[in-house]
Amino acid sequence: MKAYHYDNLPGDQRQPHESQTPVTAADLAALGVLYYHMPSLDAVNELAAARGYLHRDEITVSPAALGDAYEAKVRSFFDEHLHEDEEIRYVRGGRGYFDVRDRGGRWVRIALEKDDLIILPAGIYHRFTTDETNFIQAMRLFKDEPKWTPLNRSEYLDANPHRKEYVSRFLV
Repeated sequence: MKAYHYDNLPGDQRQPHESQTPVTAADLAALGVLYYHMPSLDAVNELAAARGYLHRDEITVSPAALGDAYEAKVRSFFDEHLHEDEEIRYVRGGRGYFDVRDRGGRWVRIALEKDDLIILPAGIYHRFTTDETNFIQAMRLFKDEPKWTPLNRSEYLDANPHRKEYVSRFLV
């Protein structure tokens, strides 16, 4: 895992956009974002049991897996959004980026690759993209029945209870 402030320069979202301003795992944890390097599935299983993740599936995001829908899907993942549940991703292969907002509203880019696991808290605004290789395979873990419902950023989400809880825990 490598994290840094996003440079906000024009260009393909799949490029690194590295600003040379690093962000530490402790900085991410202060935002509620947890990172783990997990070189074995046993370690993932232990974390899943400890945190109550009962369900899982796997997704491959690539032109080969998604066909003609790939470009549109990757663009939609890059729309700023939140979820009402934790988002847990364990990278099984390939690479990608999760971007989250810091306390000042700046984007922090988190580069993930094989054996990286990230937990984003419910209510955090974020976005995702593959890198320039256009391939990532990830295990998605869920506490309840698998679901993935993005709520794109809008003013009405300020009143969302999951967003309010996130703000009160991590942004004040």
